[in-house]
Amino acid sequence: MKGYQIYRNIRKRALIFGLPISLFALQMMGVIGSLLVVIFSFSLSLVLGAVLINATLYVVLLKLTNQPHLLHIGKVFPKAISNKKTTALNYED
Repeated sequence: MKGYQIYRNIRKRALIFGLPISLFALQMMGVIGSLLVVIFSFSLSLVLGAVLINATLYVVLLKLTNQPHLLHIGKVFPKAISNKKTTALNYED
């Protein structure tokens, strides 16, 4: 009799082909766009180019999924938030 493991990671994000739903939708938009280009202007080099572009898009999206710090450009919020007025006057002297 075959045994099955209990799936305990139910609260993790859903993945399709290793991509989150939003990035998978972006990948599918790229695939559909390249299919439209291939259908309306058919040539062998265009087909190979579309396959290459879709494959590189998939690899880039996988890399961004596995290493999300690559998109992190800078800090949005300061380390400390204060209501203290910022002034150049020095009252201690």
